[in-house]
Amino acid sequence: MHPILQSEVVLELIVATVLGAVLGFERSLAGKHAGMRTYALVSMGSCLFTVAGTLAAFELSIFSAINPLLIASSVVVGIGFIGAGLSATHGEGNNHAELTTASGIWVAAGIGMAVAFGFYSIAIAATLLGLLTFSLLANVERRLRLRFGAKYTENNN
Repeated sequence: MHPILQSEVVLELIVATVLGAVLGFERSLAGKHAGMRTYALVSMGSCLFTVAGTLAAFELSIFSAINPLLIASSVVVGIGFIGAGLSATHGEGNNHAELTTASGIWVAAGIGMAVAFGFYSIAIAATLLGLLTFSLLANVERRLRLRFGAKYTENNN
């Protein structure tokens, strides 16, 4: 692999890791089990799988059956298992599943894939939207529940 291409891949991994960590930072502040390290690793891991699949497809382009999108779709399925495990294990005892955190991990995987495909502005926008969803919508949701009488607890987000 050409050194310029290698440095591009390293940059993609760094960007995916940083954006995942930024998204996980809010979860850390909210006291959730999956925080900066989990989100950073999921985002970087999905970027790595996507880049590796893309590079492998390029290297093996004489074989028409190789498609990097198949690897990307496998990442989505794999992240679903992480989210299901998080919801199942942390939902026991208090009956509050960590669905928001599991959804955030799924988004972090998408951010990593977007970086791997070179869609930096989309990855940054998704990170910012994820942060807004975690923080701003939590406040909006709490106020709406208080206003309209629905019971709100801190474990609901």
